[in-house]
Formats: sequence, C-alpha cells, structure tokens
Amino acid sequence: MKVLLFLFSAALSLPVTAQDWPRLKPVHIVVGFAPGSTTDLVARLVQPKLQEALGQSVIVENKPGAGGNVATQQVKRSAPDGYALLVTSVAYAVNPSLYPNAGYDPFTDFIPVILGPSTPNIITVNPAVPAKNLQELIELARKTPLSYASSGIGTTTHLSMERIKMAAKVDITHVPYQPAQAVGAAVAGHTQISSTSMPPAVAHVKSGRVRAIAVTSAQRSPALPEVPTVNELGFSGFDDLTWTAFFAPAGMPQDLVNRLNSEINRALSAPDVRERLTQLGLEWRSNTSGEFATFLRDEVQKWAKAVKDSGAKAD
Repeated sequence: MKVLLFLFSAALSLPVTAQDWPRLKPVHIVVGFAPGSTTDLVARLVQPKLQEALGQSVIVENKPGAGGNVATQQVKRSAPDGYALLVTSVAYAVNPSLYPNAGYDPFTDFIPVILGPSTPNIITVNPAVPAKNLQELIELARKTPLSYASSGIGTTTHLSMERIKMAAKVDITHVPYQPAQAVGAAVAGHTQISSTSMPPAVAHVKSGRVRAIAVTSAQRSPALPEVPTVNELGFSGFDDLTWTAFFAPAGMPQDLVNRLNSEINRALSAPDVRERLTQLGLEWRSNTSGEFATFLRDEVQKWAKAVKDSGAKAD
C-alpha cells in the first residue's frame, strides 16, 4: 500500500505536459466577476466545449471582488499545471494603475492564453435628451448640467467617457453604477447619459428605451451598424473595448499553453457560440498566445495613461 501511495505521489509531482493533461482532476475556470456578467457568460459558453474536448470536468467558479483582483490573486497563487485558469476582463490591464495594491504584475505573474470576445463601449441617452449625435450632446453639456452612468469607477466605460470629456473639454458628472444597472439609469432618466458595454445596452437601443449616440471602437459594431464611432464624430485615436481573456499562472509549460489556446479557439469558433456572441454584440477573432501578449502590452499602456489623465481612483 505504501508503495502505491508513493508511486501516486510521484506521479502527481511529474511535470504536466499537454499530452497527459488533464489526467488527474477537474479544471477550474476562476471568473473574476459575478454570475451574469459578460466575463461569466464567456466562461460558461466555453466550459461545455472545453469539457467535451478534454474528457475531464471543467468547473466555472465565480470569485468577484475588487474589480476582478480577488480572482486574479487566487489564480496567481495556483500551480501552473493547467488545473486553474483565470477568466477576467480588460480590468486586468486597468487595475495595476487603478489600485495601489492590485497584487499582481500583468506581465510577469501570468501567461496570456487567449484573448476572448470583446465589445465596444456605447454611449446612449434617454430619448428625452434633444441631442441626436455626439457633437450635439457635447454642445448641450456646455449649456446645461448633464450626468452619465457608467459600470463603475475605473471601468473602461468610465474611462472612455472621461477620454471623450477631456478631448471635448466639457464637464459631465460621472455617476458610477453596478454594470447591469448602468444603462437602466439612462432608461429611467436618473442620468441623461449612460456609457456601458454593448451586451446590456443592445436590447434597450433596439426597443427605443435609449438612443445610441456613438460606439468607442475603431469600426462600427455589427450588432448596431447604424451607430457611428467616436472617431467618425470628430475625435481620433479611439479603439476602446471591453474585452474578456483567459490567463494561466506564470510558469505553465508552453505546450500546455498552446493546447489550451487551441481548444478555447475551437470552442469560441463553434457556430452556436458564435451566434450567441453576435446576439449580445460581442465580437471575436481567433488569436495566438503571442498575439494576445502583444495586444496586452498596448492595452496596459493605454489604460495607465487614461487612469492618470482622468485622476480615477478605486473606491
């Protein structure tokens, strides 16, 4: 019996490779945000496809808190053996600048596995607001006090609107909400404006409960192709996205990173997953770990500047 236990313990200590992973136990996908969030949705779309491909249980575990930092710190402490993955949002790139003690280095503590679906941020207004486009909204803000709801301090929905305000040299009062409630603030007239990601806003725009003014991506969104970009409306350099992504703890073997990248690429390419993403205004393109790493460096730099320029501070 002791010999068997010794052999089993020795097997557990062997380096994990893509060929024999995941032979021992379920894979945990740790999500940095609450159930129902866009990040959670992406994890749960991938989970059954990944489970089928691996022949092993894949468990989605929500660990919300501190803008995603709670989950990030938990996975950072995990072994780099493929049994704990982090699914988080663009907050991963923002938080090291926003939080004095974010608790991780975005470049050295994790390996970027794959960039997941992303969405532009969208500026919407209550139908009673007379402005029909971004220029008219800015002119209105110069004449009368206006407020906007965002998905919270330091989110890209907040920072995108602050970037617009700084570029236009106009003051609009920020009112932070929970992500699922921000667009509802403009629907109800509690604020005149909302700045949110696409998924919670698309249905309200299509029903006429809010009017879309602009999206913050470089190109128009296929979900609302009639809505112009901020760049089209007189401002340049905007390509602000709320994205999701999969990360692994630093030290994971490259062949295992490649296997995960391949399987998640395959999951996100499935027709039923693609259809669901499109319905929600989420866009996705196949990418490698290396391509994601290059994108991440640019994102960390961009959002660090936005945090500094706006003076945003975490609660």
